[in-house]
Amino acid sequence: MLTIIAAASENNALGKDNQLLWHLPEDFKRFKTLTSGHYIIMGRKTFESFPKPLPNRTHIIITRQHDYQAPEGCIVVPSLEKAMELCPAYEEAFVIGGGEIYQQALDVVDKIDVTRVHTIIDADTFFPEIDTTKWKLVFEEFHPKDEKHAFDFTFLTYVRS
Repeated sequence: MLTIIAAASENNALGKDNQLLWHLPEDFKRFKTLTSGHYIIMGRKTFESFPKPLPNRTHIIITRQHDYQAPEGCIVVPSLEKAMELCPAYEEAFVIGGGEIYQQALDVVDKIDVTRVHTIIDADTFFPEIDTTKWKLVFEEFHPKDEKHAFDFTFLTYVRS
């Protein structure tokens, strides 16, 4: 099973200047819980936004750069299709960004786990629109802002309908 996982604002903003737009510890915790022990597929820019590879995950990095040098243990491929071929068929794998990779993956994934951050924010990278005629909402959990979270947010899970 292939799942998109993302955090996007009300206007589908994902990031700006290759940086996240918010700090939401509960979202990070959920991301870690869901993706640990699994393959994670990402574009090169998303990978380069991390200080180092994320622990306990197999990284597949999509790039058009033929000579891209990734750290040991990371896999480099030229396309989403090649990335999908490398993921074990019997377990869940996650597409973790960025915007261009999400757009490519939207038609082939089985599930979308999105944290909807309840704000409108300036960005240069955006999440694709979720067509609710093709996707069914199966889980929703609202979290109000608090001392650790500057914004209200909702965990949403969609499956292909």
